[in-house]
Amino acid sequence: MTFASRMTRSPIPYDLERSKDALACVPELAPEFADLVAGAGGCSPYLLHLMTREGDWLAEALAGSPEDALAKVFEDVRATAPDELGVALRVAKRRVALLAGLADLAGVWQLEDVTGALTDLADLAVDRAIKAEVTREAKRGKLPGYARDTEEATGGLVALAMGKMGAGELNYSSDIDLICLFDESQYDPDLYFDARTSLIRATKRMSALLNDNTAEGYVFRTDLRLRPDPSSTPVCMAMDPAERYYESLGRTWERAAHIKARAAAGDIEAGEAYLKRLSPFVWRKHLDFAAIQDAHDIRLKIRAHNGFTGEISLPEHNMKLGRGGIREIEFFTQTRQLIAGGRDKSLRVRSTVDGLAALAEKGWVEPETAEVLTDHYKAHREVEHRLQMIADAQTHCLPKTEEDFERLANFMGEGDVTKLKADIKARLEEVHHLTEGFFAPGLSVPEPELPEETRKIVEGWYAYPALRSARANEIFKRLKPDLLARIQKSARADEALRQFDGFLKGLPAGVQLFSLFEANPQLIDLILDIVGTSSDLASYLSRNSSVFDAVIGGSFFSDWPGKEALTKALTAQLAPLADYESRLDETRRWAKEWHFRIGVHHLRGLIDADQAGAQYADLADAVLAALWPVVCENFAEKHGPLPGRGAIVLGMGSLGAKRLHYRSDLDLIVIYDADGTEESTGRRPLMARAYYARLTQAFVTALTVPMAEGRLYEVDMRLRPSGKAGPVATSWAAYQSYQETEAWVWEYLALTRARPVAGSAELAADFDAFRKRVLVEKGDKARVIKETGEMRARIKAATPANSPYEAKLGQGRLQDVELTAQAIALMAGFDGRGVNAQIASGDLPASDTGALVNSGDLMWRLQAASRLLMEQPVGADEIEQGGREFLLRETGCSSVADMEETVAKVADQARVVIDRLFPVPEQD
Repeated sequence: MTFASRMTRSPIPYDLERSKDALACVPELAPEFADLVAGAGGCSPYLLHLMTREGDWLAEALAGSPEDALAKVFEDVRATAPDELGVALRVAKRRVALLAGLADLAGVWQLEDVTGALTDLADLAVDRAIKAEVTREAKRGKLPGYARDTEEATGGLVALAMGKMGAGELNYSSDIDLICLFDESQYDPDLYFDARTSLIRATKRMSALLNDNTAEGYVFRTDLRLRPDPSSTPVCMAMDPAERYYESLGRTWERAAHIKARAAAGDIEAGEAYLKRLSPFVWRKHLDFAAIQDAHDIRLKIRAHNGFTGEISLPEHNMKLGRGGIREIEFFTQTRQLIAGGRDKSLRVRSTVDGLAALAEKGWVEPETAEVLTDHYKAHREVEHRLQMIADAQTHCLPKTEEDFERLANFMGEGDVTKLKADIKARLEEVHHLTEGFFAPGLSVPEPELPEETRKIVEGWYAYPALRSARANEIFKRLKPDLLARIQKSARADEALRQFDGFLKGLPAGVQLFSLFEANPQLIDLILDIVGTSSDLASYLSRNSSVFDAVIGGSFFSDWPGKEALTKALTAQLAPLADYESRLDETRRWAKEWHFRIGVHHLRGLIDADQAGAQYADLADAVLAALWPVVCENFAEKHGPLPGRGAIVLGMGSLGAKRLHYRSDLDLIVIYDADGTEESTGRRPLMARAYYARLTQAFVTALTVPMAEGRLYEVDMRLRPSGKAGPVATSWAAYQSYQETEAWVWEYLALTRARPVAGSAELAADFDAFRKRVLVEKGDKARVIKETGEMRARIKAATPANSPYEAKLGQGRLQDVELTAQAIALMAGFDGRGVNAQIASGDLPASDTGALVNSGDLMWRLQAASRLLMEQPVGADEIEQGGREFLLRETGCSSVADMEETVAKVADQARVVIDRLFPVPEQD
């Protein structure tokens, strides 16, 4: 479509004295453009100047589409010889500025189109300038490794576009912020300094080529000061020292600046690789609420430096840096991106508008707030562009005089100056209100009066490690009134204070957690709930406070996703990580957050013990299924792919039954089928048996080894054939033979719960079919009854119940009921794995089934709840009041005495049934 057919805005009011000059600049101008061109020229001396110089070109450009005209400008630049580039780029700048100005005024281009066109020109200009100057160095023989007849070279030099250029949002009269780096790995170490000197020279010439104001004008004002430590570093740095600077000395504002960083010119591939390596500096793996304070401090410094400390007053108000201005919206967006972008890559976008949209989609900003700020951002930018179009001045300040305000109003197509002023002021005030509330919300409540004993405890907090830094102290002072008020409102204020004191005492550092609490006060109630219920869980949180990230992550209280979704999510999380250790650590971080979620949901009554048990099992399944191929891939790099049909990991015991608690370890068996393959085919081949033994050991290590993020699970492999005496991985043929000819009854009982959880789908299907057959064939009733009774006798002698809170050990309790269920299922040839389903398979009298199920259910609820509170069963006086209430809620009892009585009674009822089914032999 032509320019004329897409014009949508009303003609701009114009100055008659200038209108004739404007129209005279464009010979043979089509009538439909007359008002637009005259109005633009009348309001903007700069546009009039551009028309004067480029009138013939403009008349031709207006006859077609602005996109075609823009493409032709870029094509001409690309075709220009390096020695003519200075003039060509300046002509291109004039034409793009004129075209963008008129397309903007006519409503043909939206804000994104205008800023995009200016950014595309900047990218092209910088790229051509870099290549011209680096090639010049090569032709002079000054660039090591390049011949004098090199046609075009980058020398590993890249210009990173920062700020608005990086985001594709250049102002109408913007400077460009660049960081120039070179990839030192492309040069021999002996030639490094020669290359560095040459590329510094090329960078200075590139900057001058763009920046110098000649008879033809200038291209872009170029600023190279965003590089690391600009006062003591050259204009072009090697990448390695730049990386080391950011890793050791980088500040929050530099992280925020790199949100928009983009490899724009020169060696793009090297630049993108550098930015990828720098990603951990920009995007922290944990939620980074401490960035809020850093950003707020920067805002205050900008205000103080520029004198923007008073109320909003329109004359000379800075639309970029002043209160309610463009920078406020950018800081608001970038800070929230810094908080959560390390965990959610969808938030790592450069554009401010796109950033607000992404934050709203993921729940980090209210959609209404994002919509308002987006609308105001675009309106602010339009005002900024009009101000800059007037005289090509890099200004962001509103006019000082009423006459200049009238000019601005006319230039924006608004004849009513009063209305324009009211609109601008309203937008500035709303932006200030929304952003100030985020950065400086203020104290929610005054600090309450404290009893003497409480005051002494609170004063002691400042000696704890978490409060030893000045910054942590400053944040905590703002947080403390709300914290103390919430503690005093709790049902057991003294106990809540004492428990929070223990939590705070064990916290090694406080800045991140206090910042998180300040930004999310509702988390204080959660932590008080947790520390008031379980001192053990509170102690865990004090060492692993990063798990609170999961609460803020947006889906903490959503429905449980299930095993398949979890496996898919973890697999996707691990895929982009390059090294094995990072994958193991990421698995730990990911699993820890989900593990924490299940515990909190159970603690707060959002799920019951059965749901918690199934969810812990789903989580373990997902970890095993996603991590097994990672371990196999890493192992195969040295020793080759898995020989034969591969292997499966069997979940045994509680994992096989899909019922784990907070502290469960994992009972695993690995079975492999080399399928006749004797040796692997890798760089360091292994015999099949040794291959799978070492692979199994590697897998167990991946699960159990302590790392920066802790360990995943404790693993028990004693249920494998022959127990500790057997190989850690069993061949499929040997496993089948053992089960058919050598296994003990207890191993068949264990088989009733066995379940493939990772590895070869084909081998898993074979195992399931084999398991069903064995359970039918090996359930000889007399033998099962006799040996189960003997097992009960051994268990009774070795592990007696020693606490009324003991749910697992003791006759008629959980272990006894589960053993009974397995024996019933084996005798029935039943292949189900759930405890109650196995009990039901025995066709027992209803009273017997009821006694077993009642005990199994009660003991499981007690087991799941108590293991969330403590590592081992203890007496009631050793459990916090909140913990006792949790146990009573889970067991449905009215008091501790009632619970102890009920547990003993239900266990005894089950014991009577089990003794009749599987009598314990008389002792000699």
